[in-house]
Amino acid sequence: MLRIVSLILLLVSASISRAEPQAVDVYSQEQLLELIRSKQYLTKVKKDDCQLLQDIEARAEVLKQPLYQYLWGEMLNFGICVKANPPRGISLLRDAAEQGSSEAMVRIAEYYRDGKFVIQDKEKAVHYVLPAAANGDLPARLMLVGLFGQGHGSPRDYELGYHWLYNDVFSDDATKEKALKLLQVLAKRMPASAVERAQQEHLRPR
Repeated sequence: MLRIVSLILLLVSASISRAEPQAVDVYSQEQLLELIRSKQYLTKVKKDDCQLLQDIEARAEVLKQPLYQYLWGEMLNFGICVKANPPRGISLLRDAAEQGSSEAMVRIAEYYRDGKFVIQDKEKAVHYVLPAAANGDLPARLMLVGLFGQGHGSPRDYELGYHWLYNDVFSDDATKEKALKLLQVLAKRMPASAVERAQQEHLRPR
């Protein structure tokens, strides 16, 4: 009888243990950056059952950490764990961009390029993505050259955008092929001499 009772208690304990959510540690800057770059940040928050809601909000609103402003802003944009509030979400992304977050610059540029949450304005997209491209962000450079290839932005910047992307280093063939196609389109809007200069390892002043 004692053995049966002990077995029942053991099974009940195991069942409770399985039912309790596992505590989640707050994301490190490196972890959050990887989640953002792989576009898994909102999936991760939902997978963690929104346990870090207060921590995320505090790091964004009080500590004003750019990557957490990005995450909290996106949670507000899409109503993840909170009521959707795109005006505040976009504001947080702008704050992160002003602090130098290339990821936030690219995200806002994407919204202006696609017309999501804001009126579509590809010139504003160029405005936001250009500093990120200058900082060496590859997704920013791909977007910038794509926008230049469509005729947006200043033609005076086309050579610089071409130079950045042409001389970048790619981790996979698919991204390199995408870059080559974007460069081919942009080259049609540039004089041959400008393309030749832009392909050099070091851009010479005109």
